[in-house]
Amino acid sequence: MFDLAALRAATARGPVARIVIAGFKGSSPRELGAAMLVWADGQSGSIGGGALEWQAMQRARAMLAKGGGRHFETTALGPNIGQCCGGAVSLLTEVYSADSLPQGPLVARALEGAPMPLGVKRLLAKARNSGSLPATQVLQGWLIEPITTPQRQIWIWGAGHVGRALAEVLSPLPQLALTWIDVAAERFPDAPPPSRILPVPAPECAVTLAPQTAEHLIVTYSHALDLELCHRLLHHGFGFCGLIGSASKAARFRSRLAALGHSPQAISRILCPIGDPALGKAPQAIAIGVAAHMLRSNFLSQRSQCSI
Repeated sequence: MFDLAALRAATARGPVARIVIAGFKGSSPRELGAAMLVWADGQSGSIGGGALEWQAMQRARAMLAKGGGRHFETTALGPNIGQCCGGAVSLLTEVYSADSLPQGPLVARALEGAPMPLGVKRLLAKARNSGSLPATQVLQGWLIEPITTPQRQIWIWGAGHVGRALAEVLSPLPQLALTWIDVAAERFPDAPPPSRILPVPAPECAVTLAPQTAEHLIVTYSHALDLELCHRLLHHGFGFCGLIGSASKAARFRSRLAALGHSPQAISRILCPIGDPALGKAPQAIAIGVAAHMLRSNFLSQRSQCSI
């Protein structure tokens, strides 16, 4: 899918080249539609690494140096660049600026200059009329990508070491929209990853701002604040609520939330600890475990034996 939000943020700094896998035969290091952004002194995303990505990046930077352009090329991974994947990958590279961003809901363009065929016109009309977006595809020589729209609202409570690791790991996932909350602006890193930053002196008062389907990760500096957030979220409603902690913290919170009037069934919806304890207690290990959990299954229906 076409991550327009990431492209818009990148072009705020200047022109950006977007490289996308526009087709392949045989083996490919990434799927159709996998994309990366390249600018003069940096990049984000990946089309699979290795020599294919390295050469594509060099070509993209040459295009940027010349002031823009568009390039489509198919590379046989074995004969052309010595990779052993055994396939052939087609890459489309396009240079964008802040005033040349595409409009949604679909981005459709010819790979090799062919006029728009009837099949593509019908697909675009169906998307406009029904609001149903097709999957990324190549249709009659045209690459069609739906604009990414985040499907899940993730609220991270706390900008300490674990909160920062969670934001870094989760922010590249285009299906997630992050809201990040802590008590003051200086708690956040100087260059936060893409997310909505919400500094509020009393974070618990921000619970009512969250959609009732939002998914919450509570990793604050204070057990008292953690408890108050759990208490308010149980009243407010949520799709998922995960709490950093241990078995002993989970037991204490079960008792305290019960004393606050919450039923055992309601309390059991809170997952504690979050992540995968087998990976370790380092912030990055916790974040990787949480991200893996989110990618494996939807937190909205997830229930775990580790529930609080």
